[in-house]
Amino acid sequence: MRSHRPLAATLLALTTTLSAQQPPQTNTSVLDANGTAHITRVIPVPTTISPEAQASLRRPAGAEDQTLAERRTAIDAWQTSAGETSRKAYPVKIESLTIANVPVRNVLPLEDVHPDHVLINVHGGGFNSDSGSFTESIPIANLTHTRVVSVLYRLAPEHPFPAAVDDTIAVYRDLLKTYKPAHIALYGTSAGAILTAEVAVRLKQLNLPLPAALGIFSGMGDFSQNGDSWSMYALRGLTGSLPVAGTQPRSTEYTGTTNPKDPVLSPLYADLHGMPPTLFITSGRDILLSGTGILHRAFLRSGDDARLIVFEALPHAFWNDISLPETKEAYGYMADFFSQQLNR
Repeated sequence: MRSHRPLAATLLALTTTLSAQQPPQTNTSVLDANGTAHITRVIPVPTTISPEAQASLRRPAGAEDQTLAERRTAIDAWQTSAGETSRKAYPVKIESLTIANVPVRNVLPLEDVHPDHVLINVHGGGFNSDSGSFTESIPIANLTHTRVVSVLYRLAPEHPFPAAVDDTIAVYRDLLKTYKPAHIALYGTSAGAILTAEVAVRLKQLNLPLPAALGIFSGMGDFSQNGDSWSMYALRGLTGSLPVAGTQPRSTEYTGTTNPKDPVLSPLYADLHGMPPTLFITSGRDILLSGTGILHRAFLRSGDDARLIVFEALPHAFWNDISLPETKEAYGYMADFFSQQLNR
C-alpha cells in the first residue's frame, strides 16, 4: 500500500555502504528503556515455500527514490506488461468503459457463466498509482467466469480521501440498477483492500445494501497508528529501505485533512456489525501483516464471518507475481470464496 517513501541522500548512501559490507553472522537483540527492540537477525531463505518463491526472495528491491511521476510511469508500464502476461495464463476480454462518470476496466470471462453476477475490484498502488487494475482482475474474472469491473478511481495526492471512496460508491450504485446486492462482491489488494473496507463502512452509513462478500487482501483499517509489521518489513519484505518507525512524518497524501480516526477512513473505529462475509489474505513478510490481522480480529469481534489466510514468508501483495505457485493458490482461494458467496 505504502507509496514512494521519502528518502534522504544520506540514508541511500548508508544503505549502499551497509549492503557492501560483510553481513552479520549472528543474531542480536537489545531492548532499550522504552522497550524498543534493536535487533539483527540472520534469516535463511525458507525451504517451506516453492522454489520459485525462494528465487523471488533472492531478488533485490527495485528503485525506491522515485518521484511520483517516475513511479506512475514505471508502474503503468509494469501493469501493462504484467496484464499481458496474466491474460496468457487467464484469457479474458477487456474493455474500457465509463460508469457513473468514473472510468473502469470491464474484464469479461470468455465464457460468462454468471451473467447476473459482478465483482468490483478497487486496485492497489498506494492510492497514488494503479498497480492492480489488470493483475487483480484478470485472474479472478477467468477463474470465477464472472464479470469484473475494476474502478479507476481518482488518485492522491491530487484527489485525497474521500475521492476514491466516492468514485467506488458511484460505480456500485450504478451497478445496483442491474445486479442484486446478493450477486455483487467487492475486493482489492493493498490500497484497494483498505478502500474495500472503507467503502463497506460508507455504504452502511448511507443505508445502502451491502454486497454479498468482501475481499481484503493485504490491507489495514487504521491510519492513526502502524502495526508491528510496519517496523519489521519493507514493501519487498526483508529487502529494501526501511526507515526507523517514528523518524519520518506520517504521509497525508491520501488522508489529507481528515481525522486519522474517522470511521470511514479508518474502519477499525467504525461499527463493523453486519459486514458481509469477508476473506482476508496476507503473508509472513507483508508490511501490512499486522494491519490485516488487526482488522480481521475487529470483524470477528463484531460477529462477522471473517476468514484469514496467511501465506508463509512472502512479501506484500506477492500474488501480483504470476510466476509463483503460491499466486495460483491465492487466486484459487479468492475465486472459490467469491463463487461460494455469490451462489448461495
